[in-house]
Amino acid sequence: MDRRHFLELGVGIGGTLVSGCGLKANRAQRIREADEATRTALDQIARDPVLRLVDLESPVLIDSIQLVSDGRDTFVHVRSKDGAQGLSVTNGRAYLHEILRKCVIPYFKGKDARDLEAHLFEVYRHGSNYKLQGLALWCPVAWVEMAILDMLGRINGRSMGQLLGDPVRDAVPFYVASSRRDTTPEQEVVHLQSLIDETGAKAVKYRVGGRMSRNEDSLPGRTEGLIPLSRKALGDQIAIHADANSSYDASHAIEVGRMLEAIGAEHFEEPCPFDDLEATRQVTQALTIPIAGGEQEFSEARFRDMIARRCVDITQPDLHYYGGMIRSTRVARMSAALGMPTTVHISGGFGFVYMLHFASFTPDIGPYQEYKTGVERYGKWFDPALEIRDGALTVPQGPGVGIKDIDAVLKGAKPV
Repeated sequence: MDRRHFLELGVGIGGTLVSGCGLKANRAQRIREADEATRTALDQIARDPVLRLVDLESPVLIDSIQLVSDGRDTFVHVRSKDGAQGLSVTNGRAYLHEILRKCVIPYFKGKDARDLEAHLFEVYRHGSNYKLQGLALWCPVAWVEMAILDMLGRINGRSMGQLLGDPVRDAVPFYVASSRRDTTPEQEVVHLQSLIDETGAKAVKYRVGGRMSRNEDSLPGRTEGLIPLSRKALGDQIAIHADANSSYDASHAIEVGRMLEAIGAEHFEEPCPFDDLEATRQVTQALTIPIAGGEQEFSEARFRDMIARRCVDITQPDLHYYGGMIRSTRVARMSAALGMPTTVHISGGFGFVYMLHFASFTPDIGPYQEYKTGVERYGKWFDPALEIRDGALTVPQGPGVGIKDIDAVLKGAKPV
């Protein structure tokens, strides 16, 4: 090859490389622009008003917020200057009481409850509360938000769900969740069957892996044995969900996911460390079984990115951990824009009641919602009483959260 031909070849190759790089650069730019457009659209959705009040022209000024307990449940009791009251039942976590007292209640006292949506951001800023970002801050905020929503619903004559959206259902099918990892596969399927027998559930969820365990199982071979055995023992009519609680890296999660696909499982929850969105995204892309996540999430921006990048198929804000009903509704709206259901995570015995209100107005919640226990204790607080009917829970019908007599529920409760 003479020098001239070499230079001609070099120019040709160089031109091809430059052209190829240009195509890749253009494609990357288009993807960035599309992603940015998606994020911008989701941001707008998250800014749209959620709370819907009717004919509340006068301020509803918050006069007092108290934390009280009857020895079994702990409540946040809010009262307005006009004597209206509302109640929430906390999800436990007594170690957060000081944050509630010192960082959250002082902001809300004297505020107009009608401006609740704006307060959810201002309490985040108040006294540098944003430095507590996470469950530590948002659980106490959720307790106050839910009590205020209860009060506003009672004033407005509307249920908590009706304050946040249009009713779409009055009964909610559920999966009953086992919280155990200390069982053998044989013991676990017996336990699951007992939960089915006790509740009439048509779906279950069990735990796989070892919880934040870097691929270690809770017992040797438990996951590999439990997955096929659960289908064999429970039959084809029971929908099966599995929760890894951040047990696996992406490759191991995909292996477990394949086993769940083989039994036709409903969804695979939190397969990878919850803060490793890229690993979770890899699992979501590799598997056909829907991947669920978001229980530990506390940031609206991170939820937006999780949705925009399709890191999961199902979003799962916890109604307490994430800061309450309004913030979780924003997640559901962003998810719905991209065709994704929102199946909320719940914590605390009374938490299923807030789940029912959320499910009452959220169009796409997926086929089953989480339920652990509680209707036998709390159902009688409502009128009509909450019931399980054919594997579904009835939605509370009264104003606010639906508790028929706050004073009766608080009888004997004392300040914490």
